[in-house]
Amino acid sequence: MSDVSASSQREVGTPRIDDRDWSALTLGQRIQHLEVEGYVVIPDLLDADHIASLKAQTSQLETTHVDYSVHQRGRSSIQFAGGPISELIAYPPMIEFLKELCGDQIVLMSYDYSRSEPGHPGISLHCDGQPWGSRIFSAEYTCPKIIRVLYYLDDLIPEVSPFRVVPRSHLSYHDEANPYLRYAEHPEEMMVTCKAGAAVLFSNYVFHGNYPNVGTYPREALQLSYRPVWAGPAGEVEPWDSDEVAKLSPAVRELMGDRNARVWIYEGGNKPPNMPHEAPGMNPSRWERE
Repeated sequence: MSDVSASSQREVGTPRIDDRDWSALTLGQRIQHLEVEGYVVIPDLLDADHIASLKAQTSQLETTHVDYSVHQRGRSSIQFAGGPISELIAYPPMIEFLKELCGDQIVLMSYDYSRSEPGHPGISLHCDGQPWGSRIFSAEYTCPKIIRVLYYLDDLIPEVSPFRVVPRSHLSYHDEANPYLRYAEHPEEMMVTCKAGAAVLFSNYVFHGNYPNVGTYPREALQLSYRPVWAGPAGEVEPWDSDEVAKLSPAVRELMGDRNARVWIYEGGNKPPNMPHEAPGMNPSRWERE
């Protein structure tokens, strides 16, 4: 399949670049930015040696290109690749943050590899949450809450497929925020740049994508999806292969529980017994944490 012709693509205007000092954010500010704006960057997670070990594995992956460009390649379901790729699932700095965000019970839902090569035309603005499933996402992304985690193995500069996002779009009730829609561009979208080793986290219902790669090198990313245990999918998804899970480290196995698990209290009454009197995870003051 050949690339989409230049004449068939809309010209993307000059976006605003969100180049703030992400390292200056406190824990509460990171949670606030993710919950309110729909995304956050956690910088300096992976050092040069860690990136090199991951790239040594990704260079051996067999990839396929997407239907709209031979320059956008990837490999899905890499959770059982072993080595550093599999261990990244339970990378302590990330899991510590996710447990502060979601609570202690977290499930991995998906894990993919993506490479945007020079000539990649960019990914349209879209959501990774579709409540009734779709041909592209099946039932995996019907969960009401998913956090997407993208580890970048190369510098995100304006010329090399940086992340794009429409802040706060996940909060909109408007029919133009229907998560099944896609947009070529948006006048208030943001470009997000960062150094290799950073991760971009975002809500499954925020409109996002990436920009074209008009640079000189490919941009690699490892893309994981996590959710709190309660927020299960609307339909059945294929469970993890128990034999393959058994080969992974205990820390990784802990995060590869039942992908269909949900906490659903259909018969819950108005005054159930033993109701708690506090819930720190949803404190209005949670954003004030250091």
